[in-house]
Amino acid sequence: IFKFLGAISVDLGKDRIKPYLPTILTPLYRELNSNYAEQDPTLKNLSQEIIELLKKLVGLEAFSLAFSSVQKQANQKRAMRKKQRALQAVANPDIAARRKLKRHKNKAETRKRKIESLRPMYKAKRRRGHALKDLAMVE
Repeated sequence: IFKFLGAISVDLGKDRIKPYLPTILTPLYRELNSNYAEQDPTLKNLSQEIIELLKKLVGLEAFSLAFSSVQKQANQKRAMRKKQRALQAVANPDIAARRKLKRHKNKAETRKRKIESLRPMYKAKRRRGHALKDLAMVE
């Protein structure tokens, strides 16, 4: 898709690409700023190359305006999600408590996996998954 975006932008040219610049920059910006674990470095390099190509194509000023608008929009979305999560913790404390319990359980499991990988002889205690309580449908 990134190669397609680059090809389309080159094909359209300087004047016809300007209205579509924020739309093209959004996935490129998201890929550049992502920090998840299984990130593909070739994808990041490709997005960087396409951003450089767009910068040369439309000029620094137009590119900077479009890129800053994409950046601002992403920051607003991030702030909105954070605000919604905080509001949900107040409005629905049971859902927030369940989310917190799940996060703590995952953290403990991650810690156990890490210990096992560092010391292969050590086996961390794991919860039994076939207890009656685990089989019950909890709402």
